[in-house]
Amino acid sequence: MSTVSTTVSVSGMTCGHCISSVSEEIESLAGVEGVDVDLNAGGISTVTITSSEELSPAEIGEAVAEAGYLVVANDA
Repeated sequence: MSTVSTTVSVSGMTCGHCISSVSEEIESLAGVEGVDVDLNAGGISTVTITSSEELSPAEIGEAVAEAGYLVVANDA
């Protein structure tokens, strides 16, 4: 079984708590195996999601919004 890697850019993240919040929401999506955040405090952070299936940009956006942040670009 192959994995799918999806990268999104998220604005508004500034600290470890932000990473934790976003990671927790994304990890709750079906099929997500891992979340890696490259924090750019006060700027645009890069979030890479590893999953067992393709995730829709809408469900990723909703998960990030639930954590209180905004997806500004989606390379999925």
